[in-house]
Amino acid sequence: MLDILELPEYLIHRKWMNHALELARAAGNAGEVPVGAVIVNTNNHLIAVGENRKERDQDPTAHAEIMAIRAASQILPNWRLHDCTLYVTLEPCPMCAGAIVHARLGKLIYGVDDTKTGAIRTVLNIPDHPASNHRLKVLGGILESDCREQLQNWFVSQRQQK
Repeated sequence: MLDILELPEYLIHRKWMNHALELARAAGNAGEVPVGAVIVNTNNHLIAVGENRKERDQDPTAHAEIMAIRAASQILPNWRLHDCTLYVTLEPCPMCAGAIVHARLGKLIYGVDDTKTGAIRTVLNIPDHPASNHRLKVLGGILESDCREQLQNWFVSQRQQK
C-alpha cells in the first residue's frame, strides 16, 4: 500500500480538497451554502472537518473553517495549529481569515476565490497585513473549477426554488 506522504504534493492537495467538496455537498443538501473544510497534520492525517452550519445552528459564526478549527483545537488539544493545514473549498471571509491567523495555522489551501468577501488574496489580504501576528502559507486554486461549479449550481438551484 502506498503511503500518502509518498504521493506528489498536488495529489495530496486534490485528495483533501475532494474531501472538503464532499463536506460542502452535504452542507448544500442541508440547505447551507456549500462550503467544506478539512484540517490535516504534517503527516497528512485527518484531524478535523467542518461544513457550513449557519442555518442549522442559527449561528452566524458557524462557517466551515470555524467549525473545523474548533474541532481541531479540541482534538489536539491545542489552539495553536501551526503544524496543520486547512483545506477549504472557498476563500475565507474576514472572520475566518482572522480565526485562521489567530489559530496559527501552518498552511491554508483553498479552492476558489471569493470575489465578494475573500479576505486572503482577493478583496482583502489579512494574513499579510502588518497587523497580522502570524505569517500564513497560502495556496489557492486547488480543484478551482469543481469548487466554483458546486457553488454556482447550488445558488442556481436556490433561486429556482424561490
